[in-house]
Amino acid sequence: MKRDLIVFGEDWQRHPSSSQHVITELAKNHRILWVNSIGLRRPRLSLRDAKRVIEKLKSMLGSSQPTSKTQNTEREKAPVRPRNIHVLSPVAFPAPRSRFFRWLNRCILQAQVNKQAKRLGITHPDLWIALATAVDMLGHLNERQVIYYCGDDFSALAGVDHQHVTRCETELVKKADHVLVASDMLLQKFSRQAHIAAKTRILPHGVDYSLFVRPSEPAPTIQQSAQPIAGFYGSIAVWLDIPLIVNVAKSLPHWRFVFIGDVQTDISAFKGFSNIEVYPAVRHDELPSYVQHWQVSWLPFRACKQITSCDPLKLREYLAAGRPIVSTPFPALQPYAGMVTQVEEAYQMVQALEDSLETPSALQQRRTSFQRLHVRSESWYERAQQVNQLLSC
Repeated sequence: MKRDLIVFGEDWQRHPSSSQHVITELAKNHRILWVNSIGLRRPRLSLRDAKRVIEKLKSMLGSSQPTSKTQNTEREKAPVRPRNIHVLSPVAFPAPRSRFFRWLNRCILQAQVNKQAKRLGITHPDLWIALATAVDMLGHLNERQVIYYCGDDFSALAGVDHQHVTRCETELVKKADHVLVASDMLLQKFSRQAHIAAKTRILPHGVDYSLFVRPSEPAPTIQQSAQPIAGFYGSIAVWLDIPLIVNVAKSLPHWRFVFIGDVQTDISAFKGFSNIEVYPAVRHDELPSYVQHWQVSWLPFRACKQITSCDPLKLREYLAAGRPIVSTPFPALQPYAGMVTQVEEAYQMVQALEDSLETPSALQQRRTSFQRLHVRSESWYERAQQVNQLLSC
């Protein structure tokens, strides 16, 4: 029997999260009610948070129906949502702390979710919880079982109310029927107590293999570049090693250093370096037109708790794209040690980038084939099959 799922995650298609990739695969055989983010912290008085509030208000006023055709040019450019995924943008207090407001928030959410579930004919769903602050909904949606999917160490994630989220997560892992984690470090975190360890298993990130292997035309910003390009896409956040990036760019003025993503940290140090280029985030299906055509994919992370616990989605995408990869070290690289050049200092990064220019094309082709072969079996389809085993319990 195919189960219905109610998902509490981030805003649908705000960024290509692991939950969205897995749920998209599951939607081929399951009906999904996706509840947009109810927040991991309360808004602050800042321009960024004001913009986010406006975005949320707009999404609340939007339709929850899946559509195959859209009404404006911007929507026409967006990927079509699978027909089995229905999105609800609820009215809610973001990450309330007090017992009263948590109770009130639960009542408000429960009414909205149950109304939408009833309209869709969802009566006895499984819950997929990707945000620990949804713990208050457990036991109030006539759920059959609860899966907590932990893709990040929220106690170290920037922009999170760590104390509140940690309390919610502690409560959630006790109540959940299954705990799925994205990395070995997170597996260790939830294996300290025997009763939690018994229901915890690892669900590594996957890759849209066909998307990143299929040849694409180069994006205009990198087309016909006479200079070699070291490229990165993803959040430009506190976990990037800004001093390292600046030192490498200073040492290699004949290289271009291209960053594609939302800026979430201070990058004023990039000013004055014409070879450091920052571009807005692009749609996930447009990424191959960048990553397939730069000289090196790089991961210039700084050593921090967030990176220690993470398993970056982009790592397998970089591997599938087939370009050389240069990175600072972190635990999730271990299974790919022979395919990623790991360096710790700026001068080592400089040398690794320059060495990539000297690699014979025949050798690079063999490396590309090896990279792709290694991640071919790590598709999101394969990850979804693992989840299907839990749903069939």
